[in-house]
Amino acid sequence: MQKVAEGNLDLLKVLFDRHHKHVFNFLCKMSGDRMLSEDLTQDVFYKLIKYRASYKNGSFVSWLFTIARNSLKTHFTRNHQNHLDVDVLEFRTVEPEQVVGDEYSHLQNALNQLDPADRELVILNRFKEIRYEELAEIVGSSPGAVKTKVCRVLKKLKKIYLETI
Repeated sequence: MQKVAEGNLDLLKVLFDRHHKHVFNFLCKMSGDRMLSEDLTQDVFYKLIKYRASYKNGSFVSWLFTIARNSLKTHFTRNHQNHLDVDVLEFRTVEPEQVVGDEYSHLQNALNQLDPADRELVILNRFKEIRYEELAEIVGSSPGAVKTKVCRVLKKLKKIYLETI
């Protein structure tokens, strides 16, 4: 990313090929809308190009998912969906009929019952394998606090999951 920030835009293809599926999957799990997720994934990479000069050689994954997270939050704010509080992520839950072509699983159902901020932590940490240090940077917290929060959310998720089987 540092070379892209310095102007070598040919390397952007490598970043896109390596990360676009992860960004799309995160956005899809958070929004429950495949079409919206495709649009927002394009928007994330557009912003990556537009704001490439603001990249300061830190963790690229943290920077990328912060852009993805903010793009989703901005979408819901602009469209007045769920009347977002700027400090609290309020994403839509996924209904079975909204997921076209995908089997609606018990795990997805349990994830949907979590608070949006809790669901985001689990998806980023467990599904996208983002380390606690990077996750703390994304959500603006300390690694210890994030680790504790993820542990508590996983216990809550386990309880919900086992109740729905």
